[in-house]
This record gives sequence, C-alpha cells and structure tokens, in this order.
Amino acid sequence: MKKDEEGVKVSKNYWIRVVIIFFLGWILMYGTRTIFNPIMGIVGKQFGLNNTQLGLANSIFFLTYAIFQVPFGALDDKYGRKLVITIGFIVLAVMSWLSGIAASFTLFLIIRALAGVGQASYYGPQYALSSEAIPQDKLTLGTAIINSGMAFGTSGGYLLSSYLVLQNHQSWKVPFFVVAIPTFILAIVFFTCLKEKVYRPKENEKQEKQPEEKVSLKKIFTDKNLVAAFILCFCSIYANFVIITWLPSFLISNRGFQGGSVGFISSLVPWASIPGALIFAKLADKTGSTKKWIYILVPLSIISVFAIAFVSNKTLLIAVLILYGLTGKLAIDPIIVAYVTKKAPYGSLSTTLSAYNFIGMSGSILAPYITGWLADVTGQMEIGFYLGCGLLIIGLIVFAVMATDSEKGETAV
Repeated sequence: MKKDEEGVKVSKNYWIRVVIIFFLGWILMYGTRTIFNPIMGIVGKQFGLNNTQLGLANSIFFLTYAIFQVPFGALDDKYGRKLVITIGFIVLAVMSWLSGIAASFTLFLIIRALAGVGQASYYGPQYALSSEAIPQDKLTLGTAIINSGMAFGTSGGYLLSSYLVLQNHQSWKVPFFVVAIPTFILAIVFFTCLKEKVYRPKENEKQEKQPEEKVSLKKIFTDKNLVAAFILCFCSIYANFVIITWLPSFLISNRGFQGGSVGFISSLVPWASIPGALIFAKLADKTGSTKKWIYILVPLSIISVFAIAFVSNKTLLIAVLILYGLTGKLAIDPIIVAYVTKKAPYGSLSTTLSAYNFIGMSGSILAPYITGWLADVTGQMEIGFYLGCGLLIIGLIVFAVMATDSEKGETAV
C-alpha cells in the first residue's frame, strides 16, 4: 500500500477489519474488568473486607483509567495511536496475570490500578482510528458493533468467574490467569494489523478544506454541546457501573440467586444490549438524529434502573434487566459518541473522545465505592440503584437544555 501526505491508502473494506479488531479489544477490556465482580464476596472473605472496601477495588481501577484518558489522548494525537494502544494492552495483560498472584489486598489494589492505566490507552485512540476508517454513512452502526464487544466482554467475565469459581470451586485467581493470555495476543494484532492513518479520497475532501486546529482542552470544555454530552455520559456510566459492579452481589444477597445462575442472570443485561445497540444505531444513522433517540432511550433506561432495585418477583426482575440492556448505556453510547465526533474540533478528535471518556468514566470511579458505602451504612443495596436512577434524570435534563440538534452546525471529521 502507498503512503502519501494524507495517510495510508486502504481497500474499501478495511473498515470491516478495524471494526472486528476493536470489537475484540472491547471484549477483553470488559472481560478483564468484570471477572472480579461475581467473586467479590470470596475475595472479601479471604482478605477480611466489607462492601466499601470491595467497592474500592473497582474504584481504584477506574480512577487510574479515567485520570490517564486525556494525557493518552493528547499523546496519541501528537505521536500516533497504534503503538500506544499496543503498549497499553501489554501492560493490561501483565497486570491481569499479576492480579492472580497478589498476596495481599494492598498489592491487589496497586496491580489493579496499573491495569487501569493500561486500559486508559484504548478509548480515545480506538474511536479516533475507527472514526477515520469507517465510512460516514456507517459510522454509528460501526461504532455500535465495536461497542457490542463490551457486552460480550461483560457477559464473558461474569460467566467465566461464575463457572470457574462459584460453580466449580476453583481459586478466585484462575480467571485472571485465563484472560491475560488472549489480551497479550491481541496487543500483537493491534500493532501488526492496524494502519496509523487512513486515506479516503472521496470522504476526506471536506477535511482538506478545513485547517487543523491546535489541541485545546479549553475549547473542548467550553463547548456547551460537548459538555452536555460529557455530563449525560457521566450519568449513564454511573448507573451502568452500579449494575455491572453490584448486580451479581445484589442477586445473591437480595434476590436469592446462587451458583452459575448468578453469572447467567447478570449476563442478560449485556446480551440484551447487543440487539438494542445495533437496532438503535441503525435507526440513528438512517434518521440522522441524535437527540430524538436520547429522548427515547434515556427515559426507558431510567425506568429500568429504578425497577431493578424495586421489583422482587424474579420473572419481572429478568424482564427489567433485559429492558435496561436494550435501552441502557451500551445502546446510548454509540449515539452520544457519534454526536461528540461531529462536534469535536477538527484535528483534536482523539483528545475530545478521551476527555469525553474521562468525564464519563468518573462515574465508574464513584459508583462502585459509593454503592458499597451506602450498602454498609444503610444495610440496603437498593439505595445505590436509586441514586443511579436519579443521576440519569439529571443527565437527561442537562442534555435537553444545553445540546443542539446534531444535524445543525456539525464539524466534519
């Protein structure tokens, strides 16, 4: 393939390869996150921990993940993306393996914090590379397919830990060893199969006419459209990580589920999110509207988060878990990402997406710890779910007031 001043020329189907590779990336990103959640109680007994401390084990991971988002995004825009993603996944693989040999809770926290640093290299550059590679008329759908890897990874992490540890009574350390190997292999795939910059003559004509802007965090954080999207993302992710982190424990302690059924029921959320994300992304591409689908999906998500904590009937609980999967974070995220991509300053896409994910993933820092703390203080884990519901309401109101229609005033990317 020839290189010119615009980048690397690729075949018209290169974007399919990109989608598949980044889809696999998200599987392992979420798999390495969620393997811990079904076995939190077992780890807690070994180290003598309460719910607040167990929540901290998740929060420390997402603290470093969020903190390093923007620095990695700026480095990627300046020095390139592919190498940084590769190094990040190698770090993640090593830290996942070391998580399984941690001899103390303090050491486990340090290792998980470093695993969060490794994951921080992925989000901004991944979406920047995929947004450049995917044709604009397929951008939301392509993003949704990539995002569906989050669902597979979440479900895979739940099922792996539940099956190996809860069902077959193996050591809680085994799942960490299992996920480390494919994570390292995928790091090599990133480096060998991805192109740093894609040249698409027909689709890049508009880009050539626009001057590239200097990366400016001030410009990003003073754009009311981007800020509205950031806040909505924070609220959506907060609610989502209440569910991702604490749903297995909630099912065991409050709803009477046991063994492998915990992983299976918890997996209903990510499995249902796959068709939800694909369907709504396709509709968003077809209609060209962002706010319309936000106003449909977020209210349904609010109802389902409230109902997860409120209903006690197991059949009804399964129904609302599926509803959240169809309309929750993984269905909403591709639409918001497409909105942010269109509003981002030209030449600062990776930085903008990293800033977006930094704000959003701040919710993942707070949700595990606060939910555990509320459970310890009140004796009721439901309170944490209700708080997530309330934040979703706030996020929807802010977005409705601040954000302009995505069809108007967009910046080409």
